[in-house]
Amino acid sequence: MFYRRWHRASVHSFSARKSDSIFRANQECGFSPELASRVSNFVHFETPEKPDSLIVFLENHGFSQTQIANLIKRQPTLLLSDTEKTLLPKLEFLYSIGFSRPELAKLLSSYPLLLKSSLKKQIIPSFNLLRNLFQSHVKTVKAIKRYTGVLVYDSESYLCPNMNKRGIGVPESNILMLLNCQPRALLFNPVRLKEIVEEIKRMGIDSSTKKLLIAINEAFRRYPLCMTVLEDKIVATMDFLVNKMGYSSTLIAKQPSFLTRSLEKRIMPRALFARELISQAVYLSSIDEA
Repeated sequence: MFYRRWHRASVHSFSARKSDSIFRANQECGFSPELASRVSNFVHFETPEKPDSLIVFLENHGFSQTQIANLIKRQPTLLLSDTEKTLLPKLEFLYSIGFSRPELAKLLSSYPLLLKSSLKKQIIPSFNLLRNLFQSHVKTVKAIKRYTGVLVYDSESYLCPNMNKRGIGVPESNILMLLNCQPRALLFNPVRLKEIVEEIKRMGIDSSTKKLLIAINEAFRRYPLCMTVLEDKIVATMDFLVNKMGYSSTLIAKQPSFLTRSLEKRIMPRALFARELISQAVYLSSIDEA
């Protein structure tokens, strides 16, 4: 009996706290009802000082209302951050390496996880590693702009192992070029990336040339999800499209979404149907010419 009363009281207390958080986020912080409800699932504040301080802080650094809403929607717990002690040093560092206020507002609203990362243990060491690799401050900043996660991922687990692809015949200059134009590729699972490189080599693409970079870059740029497809599925799909249907492997690299679709249910029926239509068109054309 005591447990039931305590449980009902706890549920009521939790619901009341959540409703109060929704009210404060909605009425006092200017959030939409949808965003206020989402925020209340992650954070609870008795007074509006914390969320207000974050909003004012971001506004003072040039964030628009839309950018602030996007940032909070993706990382609600930032509402509980100490803006002066935790967030300001990170922004000051990013300003110091060359980001303007508009650039930083756009970058952080798209990738707010950067504000949750440790400045001394993660952000600065990652930046220094990239700068040492590129031997160029400008190229380092460009890579960060292309994919901000390059400052957040564990370099020892992802970037460093993937940079050591020279053992399978990829020149260092090509690796650095890939890091510059598609940094996300080198933050992929090292084992999986090695499999992808080997598969591209089996397609007849020389890994010592820039064609390999083009294939990887096109795949990540056009359809990043394809890089998570199982190797067996990639092999089977490429075998059907290239060897049996006669399509160019370069064409597949430019349209990598093919690799995420069902071979038996979608790719094969449609490819065979297309080939039949083409053969019929050729046949009719030959009759007309006759």
